[in-house]
Amino acid sequence: MQTNDAEKAKFTPYQVIAIVLLTLTQFTVVLDFMVMSPLGDMLMKSMSLSTSQFGLAVSAYAFSAGASGLLTAGFADRFDRKKLLLFFYVGFIAGTLFCGLANTYPMLIAARIITGLFGGVMGSIALAIIADLFPIQQRGRAMGFTQMGFGASQVLGIPIGLYIANHWGWQAPFLMIVGLATLTWLVVLFKMQPITKHLELKTEKNAFSHLWHTMKLRYYRIGFLSTALLSLGGFMMMPWGSAFAINNLKVTYGQLPILFMASGLVALVVMPLVGKLSDKIDKVKIFFIAAIWTMVAIIIYTNLTPVPFYLVITLNILLMIGILSRIVPAMALVSAIPKMQDRGAFMSINSSLQQIAGGIAAAVGGLIVVQKTKTSPLEHYNTLGYVISVILIFNIIMVYRMNKIIKAQQHATKL
Repeated sequence: MQTNDAEKAKFTPYQVIAIVLLTLTQFTVVLDFMVMSPLGDMLMKSMSLSTSQFGLAVSAYAFSAGASGLLTAGFADRFDRKKLLLFFYVGFIAGTLFCGLANTYPMLIAARIITGLFGGVMGSIALAIIADLFPIQQRGRAMGFTQMGFGASQVLGIPIGLYIANHWGWQAPFLMIVGLATLTWLVVLFKMQPITKHLELKTEKNAFSHLWHTMKLRYYRIGFLSTALLSLGGFMMMPWGSAFAINNLKVTYGQLPILFMASGLVALVVMPLVGKLSDKIDKVKIFFIAAIWTMVAIIIYTNLTPVPFYLVITLNILLMIGILSRIVPAMALVSAIPKMQDRGAFMSINSSLQQIAGGIAAAVGGLIVVQKTKTSPLEHYNTLGYVISVILIFNIIMVYRMNKIIKAQQHATKL
């Protein structure tokens, strides 16, 4: 019995290839979104943008990604998941190229909308592929590795992007992403196998009735709400990270890549470790601990005044550990809710509502945070910390309810 469990715990060679490919796609998509935060201060000064205008630039991606997710949800389970991944990845590359060529604020907004329409669906497709290829006993680790794209984007992508931006302007990092994403697309094309098992489960529903069927189920909606709450805090706080560090904590442009790299290195270690722990111990317990940790770290960090740089790095690392440790177990739990024939639609809607919630959060954050001049400190950043802490409390409640639903489903299956 122990031997069988050990065999189940091991990834097959193809599963390893799939993890690597999905991690590469997530690396480029996450980097495109994440790089907006460290470039935020540079971009606001370059285009003379207010905090609310920059918040809108971030929200434009999120809202278009949300709309795209809803529009594609009804069709997501009707195609080979590999083909869907390749199609949306091409659109993402085109949108990112447009970002690199933008030289006015309207062009930037348009570019972020295009990128969001395609890039915003990539995460949900990747989650559906993971759920198809990996049983629930392996899913935490699989998601932990694919989510390493988040850490890798900070360790490699953001520092390199900032270096390039300091020499050739804020548009240059987007062109770098285009080159890397194009190579990744080609690797996926030739190395990933078709993913069509879900197509064997015939459905009589058309695309729109399939979408409605997926949205109307109560236990699906609890999963949607849990994920939306998960994203609210990050979108509300993240866009102003570099501006707060530079203008409030007196971090220099030269120190900024080090700050992001340190947080990213921690992410590379934490994500797989948390994934392994969530499979081995308990996903809900890991989430609860991480959520409380995050609340404490956010309140401390958002109330900081200028302190030595090593303290800024330390607190950023502690904050990152809490934030990332919530994502892996929560998303592993969410992936266990839908039936296989609903999985693509569920993940698309889930990603869509997550993005829309995040877009609202970024826009609201831009209204709460105020910067009187280009170089003056951000005001009311600590207010965001308190608002996020309240959101985290509601998130804990929803994850607890989601876990009860999953256990009931598993019990019913055994019967």
